[in-house]
Amino acid sequence: MRLRFVISQSILIIEIAGGCTHATGGFMPVVSSVAVRVPAADSTLAHETFTIESIAVGERRMINVYLPPQYRNEGRKFPVLYMPDGGLDEDFPHVIRTVDSLIALGAIRPIMVVGIPNTQRRRDLTGPTRIRTDSAIAPKVGRSADFRTFIRTELIPEIARRYRTTGETGIIGESLAGLFIMETFLDEPDLFTHYIALDPSVWWNAGEIVDSAPSHLARIDSKKRTLYFASSLEPSTSVGAAKIDAALKAAHPRGLRWTYSPRSDLTHGNIFRATKPVAIVDAFR
Repeated sequence: MRLRFVISQSILIIEIAGGCTHATGGFMPVVSSVAVRVPAADSTLAHETFTIESIAVGERRMINVYLPPQYRNEGRKFPVLYMPDGGLDEDFPHVIRTVDSLIALGAIRPIMVVGIPNTQRRRDLTGPTRIRTDSAIAPKVGRSADFRTFIRTELIPEIARRYRTTGETGIIGESLAGLFIMETFLDEPDLFTHYIALDPSVWWNAGEIVDSAPSHLARIDSKKRTLYFASSLEPSTSVGAAKIDAALKAAHPRGLRWTYSPRSDLTHGNIFRATKPVAIVDAFR
């Protein structure tokens, strides 16, 4: 897939040529082009907020919910895109602006977005590690299994209780959130329908997630799923991501449509905003 990004009068035009989506039958393109309005600042669109007293992580968690314009006017159910780093001072504002623009353009179906603000980010988004420098990045690390239990047993059921939702779900995130998403895809692929991991921190625990990918992929069933992951110019993420792509090519799980987008023109700091429109279109077109 070849992408060209042009910003003109606050419009981001994403031109897509060719394809790199691995699927049965070869490569396939995502869309021909997507135009997304780029706000001057991340002001937050209208959204709802509630809290959950979580047993899984042992604390109260705030939840932000964006509803598409169609939600109020139509009685049908909607897919849900979940996101770690989902606070108002984190990635929630710019993600829901992108989603809102893509819906207005008809580039994606109307979807809800559920943001999960962080309390202890490095605790929730990382798995266990044997590496001392990993453990030193925060007072607590390695509790991703508990965070996943929170999402599976508490958050998803509460969203289904409060809102009209289909069984189609996705999750999006970058860096350590991307690591959590890749780990979830490999450990518990049935939890979501669509997985979007942007520059995932696959270096964690000396790249254990990369080394274990082939054995996990061999056990994935043939249910329909999508996976979109991208890497920046950073070797700590790009080398491992390329190895996971190679493992996917070798295993070629039935039912899985995946895209790996190596972006050596982007850094770890700007890859999320640059690639999320195409990734979201890939999942919910």
